[in-house]
Amino acid sequence: MLKNKIVISAEKIKEVLKDIADKILQSADIIENIMLIGIHTRGVFLAKRISNILEQKTGIPVLTGEIDINLYRDDWTTITRQPVVKTTKIPFSIDGKIVILIDDVLFTGRTIRAAMDAIIDFGRPGRIELAVLVDRGYREFPIQADFVGAVLKTKQNERVNVLLEECDKEDMVVIEKE
Repeated sequence: MLKNKIVISAEKIKEVLKDIADKILQSADIIENIMLIGIHTRGVFLAKRISNILEQKTGIPVLTGEIDINLYRDDWTTITRQPVVKTTKIPFSIDGKIVILIDDVLFTGRTIRAAMDAIIDFGRPGRIELAVLVDRGYREFPIQADFVGAVLKTKQNERVNVLLEECDKEDMVVIEKE
């Protein structure tokens, strides 16, 4: 039987996203050079939220796109027989720009590796950075986030679920324990 433990509340998610936006602003030379690309599914919603926060703080709209990495994963055949391919929308040139990938949970690094492969098919960014709501460790690839909302100490067999209002009707981060 699985037991869920709420580890990050809706209010804390708002605070964390504001903190990530502040860190992005501190690291940015020119806000117009930044592009946020959310990884499906929840990374897309987080990217839009961070983009809105950045625009509120600077008055400058931040280009935001979305990417589906399912066909770029090296493990998709172990996950499902037929991957569900979602939309990729990057309606701007990424050449020479700072692309910040946005995802909900950083775990093994496989999703991020696949996202970087997918991004390169769209051009040659000046730099790729990573922002995640939750870093839970247990990497299989040498990937680390530049902007992290929260670091959670978990067991490898536990599952971290990010729930967002846009698709789950509420905001929270939950650890599923057996």
